[in-house]
Amino acid sequence: MLNRNAEALFWIGRYIERAENHARLINVHYHIQHEEDFQQEGHKWSRLIDALGVHKEYKQQFETFSEEDVLSFITLDLGNSNSLFSCVHHARNNLRTLRQQLPSELWDILNSFNLWLGECSVADIMSSPHQFYQQIKERAAMFLGAEQSVMLRGNEWRFIESGRFLERAENTTRILQEVTASCRSKDAGGIYIQLQAVLKSVSGYQAFRRYYADDMSAECILEFLIANAYFPRSIRFSFHKLEEHLAKLELESSEKGSGHEKVIRQAGRIKAELDFMEKEEMSGELVEDVLKSLMQSCQKLGQTMDGAFFRREGVSA
Repeated sequence: MLNRNAEALFWIGRYIERAENHARLINVHYHIQHEEDFQQEGHKWSRLIDALGVHKEYKQQFETFSEEDVLSFITLDLGNSNSLFSCVHHARNNLRTLRQQLPSELWDILNSFNLWLGECSVADIMSSPHQFYQQIKERAAMFLGAEQSVMLRGNEWRFIESGRFLERAENTTRILQEVTASCRSKDAGGIYIQLQAVLKSVSGYQAFRRYYADDMSAECILEFLIANAYFPRSIRFSFHKLEEHLAKLELESSEKGSGHEKVIRQAGRIKAELDFMEKEEMSGELVEDVLKSLMQSCQKLGQTMDGAFFRREGVSA
């Protein structure tokens, strides 16, 4: 497989997952607006911009943080490379270069998704934010459902899945970092309320209750989202799947080498650390160090994969 094709597939997975996860993060924000530190209009929307890591880019266009400006910028602005529309648009452009190699259903779904977002306005968001971002999640799920149903289990599929699970691990880590940082000066009740909102945003509330019944402590929620081996949006589950897909890539003998082996070792090391993590490490102030380390590991692994698979020639991400 050409390097540029592998990179395009990898970033299709990342961009679709990023769009869905950003929609989920925005929903988290709406769930916790009633908290005390959200009472200041500018502060509550600047928090969302900071969580998505686009503060500098936003300030280049806007002086204040209003709901309408923030939602427009992070959802529909193609000038913002991390907006929902940008993510879908980039995924669609990458898929267009591979239309002859992938099932036509994938193109139909993603192209329709892109066209729909291109016709949306901030008024469509403001009329019912919950319904709008629910549609984002449903359209992303439609694409991923088709990908799971009709793609051959070859390298093309594994590169999409690798991008998807690396992005998922990184975004779950980012959401938890945002919540724990915002609750640093609060009591246990404050972080509990926000973590409960995170559980609901990742559709994990019912699954969590099956494991912990009535024990709704912050420590249990953090353990579930970081280290549960069976919940698909936990960080541990994501790294298990990521290592599996990387290890099963079928590369030509000329393509194999120290880079591919390094990627597998690096992913395996992170997975092993999560497998043997103690519950005490996911509570109190210690969890902030754990999340920081996980974020650095995600970013380092992405760079290692870039060097191993995509460095000769590739699609701009």
